[in-house]
Amino acid sequence: MLTDEKWEDLYRFRHNLHKHPELPMQEFETTARIEERLKTLGLEIITPTSMRTGVVAALGPKEAPVIVLRADIDALPIQEKTALSYSSVTQGIMHACGHDFHTVSLLAAAERIKEMEGSLNVRVLFVFQPAEETHQGAELVLRSHILEDAQFIIGFHNDPTMSVGTLSIEGGARNAAIDQFKVRLHGKGGHAAHPDKNVDPVLGMANIISSLQSIVSRHINPQHAAVLSVTHVEAGSTWNVIPDDSWFEGTIRTFSTADQTLARERFEQIVKLQGEAFGLSSEIDWISGPPVLWNNVDLVKQVKDSLRKKLNIVESAPSAGGEDFAFYSQSIPALFAEVGSGISTGLHHSDLKVDDEGLKTAAAWYVETLKILSKKLSA
Repeated sequence: MLTDEKWEDLYRFRHNLHKHPELPMQEFETTARIEERLKTLGLEIITPTSMRTGVVAALGPKEAPVIVLRADIDALPIQEKTALSYSSVTQGIMHACGHDFHTVSLLAAAERIKEMEGSLNVRVLFVFQPAEETHQGAELVLRSHILEDAQFIIGFHNDPTMSVGTLSIEGGARNAAIDQFKVRLHGKGGHAAHPDKNVDPVLGMANIISSLQSIVSRHINPQHAAVLSVTHVEAGSTWNVIPDDSWFEGTIRTFSTADQTLARERFEQIVKLQGEAFGLSSEIDWISGPPVLWNNVDLVKQVKDSLRKKLNIVESAPSAGGEDFAFYSQSIPALFAEVGSGISTGLHHSDLKVDDEGLKTAAAWYVETLKILSKKLSA
């Protein structure tokens, strides 16, 4: 078990990471700090050469079944406004999603698992993944083939709407599939006093944006969760000129492959046909993000009752937020939890604060779930 002194040391380490955040694929100093700490513990560093940032370490017999523990390490381009004594000193960058919390939770788990090394019947891979926020990191790790022998993968995200000491683990879809869109509309500009001589891309855009909301309200099964948000629109440069072009962008979040496919089909139909009705031509850029994060239902059933004996299990709803752990869940039986980090503002806020005490629950999630799955593999 970790002593109070050890936890205080881990808290200080998190504060240091929080003070020096780094953006996705730029986590060089973060990587170096994590690797140094893992080496001090005596873990084997096996980071693939294809990974410029991030760390993979291993512990346990090389021929044993593999269980993966994953945390993410990157920060966001947000100016911190927490007034913490260890606030970010890097202008315009902060850990506004709590990935410093995730990183240190896995480091704490590594220390505890190192204490259990003599009794390990599995090989544990500790994956400190880069670039979760840009949805690049998980695919980068998977392309390295280092997880090819993985039997299970375990992860979590902190939840600032849940109290410290609580944890939620539910089966099925837990995070939405994320699709991003950018639409460009082309008309014919001219004097605002003579709209009949122009093809107005502003009016067309307004009607298209309004009609797109019918995808969720009239096409997706009302029993299914989905959301479409247009978040950025641009057109024109002055008050008395109808512009030639307009454009908008946003996101669609769905919780099944069928709904994801249907949403895209209807989106493309509405943009094309509504645009043509207003005399506009259109272009759509579609950027697919993470798929649905799927928690293995059978595994959840198997671990949940056992975890209740050690942890305070609560219920939580699925999130429409994206999580690139979803890429792992497509090919490896996955368990992904939500861990209470102390009641605060939401994720991606400039004033997000997480409570160090929550690290104990997060580390216990890794360790206790590893124990349960290790027994399952040896049964």
